Amino acid sequence: MSKANLEIFSETLQAIAETDKDLYVVTSDSRGSGKLVQFGQKFPNQIVEVGIAEQNLVGVATGLAAMEKKAFAVSPACFLTARALEQIKNDVCYSDNSVKLIGISAGVSYGALGTTHHSLHDFAVLRAINNIIIVAPADNYETEEAIREATALNKPVYIRFGKKNMPSKLSSNQEYRSLSEVEGSRDKFSFGKGRVVREGSDLTFIATGETVLPAFEAAEKLAKENGIEATVVSMHTIKPLDTELITNLAQNRSPIITVEEHSIYGGLGEAVGSFLMQNGFRNKFKIVGLPDEHTVSGSQTEIFEHYGISKDGLAEMALKI
Repeated sequence: MSKANLEIFSETLQAIAETDKDLYVVTSDSRGSGKLVQFGQKFPNQIVEVGIAEQNLVGVATGLAAMEKKAFAVSPACFLTARALEQIKNDVCYSDNSVKLIGISAGVSYGALGTTHHSLHDFAVLRAINNIIIVAPADNYETEEAIREATALNKPVYIRFGKKNMPSKLSSNQEYRSLSEVEGSRDKFSFGKGRVVREGSDLTFIATGETVLPAFEAAEKLAKENGIEATVVSMHTIKPLDTELITNLAQNRSPIITVEEHSIYGGLGEAVGSFLMQNGFRNKFKIVGLPDEHTVSGSQTEIFEHYGISKDGLAEMALKI
């Protein structure tokens, strides 16, 4: 049964905390929205509440990490990566403290609350900072794997989550052929390695986070209605980018469409496009994301549909390209 990735995040933290008393969660009046109420009830000595003070949040988490604790700093992505950016840059990344920054209600998850509560900048600003891994899980499986890998890793990590229920594990019934023969199974999760969830030779969707699902649905629609077979990649790690996989995907010269719940500037699309251009690839290429305008208000689904981040919108884009 599918759940919101945030619920899987909380359940995974609780499972780890059962045997690891060095795991700490720091929240900024966000234990409810971060699905951490039960964690606080079960582990009251392993949760710190700082109130609506994101800079303090990162500072306290940094102090815990400096004392060799496994510190998770949990806050709405729009505030965590804006108000506390200096602390992330200096206290976490420059000082090399192994803080796990968890941006909740990311992208346009806050919907009708509007631009002030949308985080369409987080990939861009964090990509420009050295010494941080940037991750956006697509489904429940990737979420659990990301939290377990981050916990074990002695390095700064940023992981962003939305609010909607997501599939337990996105995957196709197809047998992997060319890509799997070259690189082995690409359905496993590991930071820095994109996950191939569907394979086809006519075009490629490279998506991240909660946009992987509509990209997958668009690929299924194209196959059923138009006989077009698309590869779909969950590029869950924005940094470091899986350039080896992108190279293999681009070699057949088929079109590439990137999809993200982020500004079209500075995110997954520009990272992929820059790599392709600098390495001599000339595939037809399109970035699908949020344009440079005041974002419309509405639910996440309504905003996605408005900007073409939907099954029908992405299928239409694929036919055009």
